[in-house]
Amino acid sequence: LSGTLLRPLVSLTKTDRKGLAWKQRIVDDIRFCVEKYPNIFVFQVQNMRNNLLKDLRQEWKKNSRFIFGKNRVMQIGLGRKKSEEIEPELHKLSKRLTGQVGLLFTDKTKQEVLDWAENYWAVEYARSGFVATETVTLPAGPLEEFAHSMEPHLRSLGLPTKLEKGIVTIYSDYTVCEEGKVLTPEQARILKLLGKPMAKFRLTMKCSWTKGEGFHLYVEDDVNEEDQADSAIEEETAEAMEEDEDDDDDDDDVE
Repeated sequence: LSGTLLRPLVSLTKTDRKGLAWKQRIVDDIRFCVEKYPNIFVFQVQNMRNNLLKDLRQEWKKNSRFIFGKNRVMQIGLGRKKSEEIEPELHKLSKRLTGQVGLLFTDKTKQEVLDWAENYWAVEYARSGFVATETVTLPAGPLEEFAHSMEPHLRSLGLPTKLEKGIVTIYSDYTVCEEGKVLTPEQARILKLLGKPMAKFRLTMKCSWTKGEGFHLYVEDDVNEEDQADSAIEEETAEAMEEDEDDDDDDDDVE
């Protein structure tokens, strides 16, 4: 069954709905990519950073396509049950589109992608809510890397600082964060000012689909493979296509 023949169970006449045309574009792009690429992966993102994902898109653009959008919209593109899918077993990929995940369509072999994902990571600055991977302590003394104009800002973040002869100085030992404890917004800002990255951005391949071979699971889960009732699918599809775009962190396939 050609991907161009299958359309979501939603009327597109409601053009006044915010983002509806954009969501339809994501659905159409996914169906185009299913036809074009032999391998599809569902990947999970650890410590998401949009700039790094865009870098990956640029590096892989010759033979691959990353799509990272709202999960329910991506599910519509793949098909959420057997009768909707445009290739056998694609609905199994769709069921794994939960959490912070995306789709990778590629001409590369499964083993090439798995080997790359196993070894790829990038260090980034931790954000509020991240669990510190080490204890960071600043000894009393001068912080010569900071301009004197920074002293009030550092003090506002909780650092015990003062100016001595125009030099930012910590007047007592200070523990910025402790290993195993959740970072506050102030702690995250201090670590960034100190040039201390702590978070690892990486992709974990949850499962894949290959033309002629079908579905393969890499990370065990408790997903129910049974189809939902048609009424539930239709209701969720309509909600996904019509809901307002209220998540600023979504990076809906920005090229």
